[in-house]
Amino acid sequence: MRLNFLHGIIAGTLSAIAGIVYLELYQNLNFVDFSLVINMGAIAGSSIIGCMLMALGYVFLDQIKKSNLKGILNLVIMLLSFLSILGPIMMSLPLDLDFPELFPGLVIPMHFFPAMIFFGLAPFFKPKLALKKNY
Repeated sequence: MRLNFLHGIIAGTLSAIAGIVYLELYQNLNFVDFSLVINMGAIAGSSIIGCMLMALGYVFLDQIKKSNLKGILNLVIMLLSFLSILGPIMMSLPLDLDFPELFPGLVIPMHFFPAMIFFGLAPFFKPKLALKKNY
């Protein structure tokens, strides 16, 4: 259980860092400022909470002894990541914002950072299997 939560915390932190770096790069390269709509705290919070919820799903499957269903949980996480981009697509931005058409290009990739990093780190957090000696 501790290993799953450690996985969630590390993945959430790395996802938050990636999101903040992406925010700064995107805004600087495109000469835009979306600070009225999105900020670093929101990116960090949503990344950490998202990864902790993924870890909680893994903990739940371990508790009910259904670890073989992690693939289905991963599919659900992917589906929810895709559905979450509907929010920024349908969002109405303030009228005084310059270049509002660039906003989806900023936030849509960030919706995939938590799942991508969580899944990428998963092999490092698998419990060690005892080696069986076949003599």
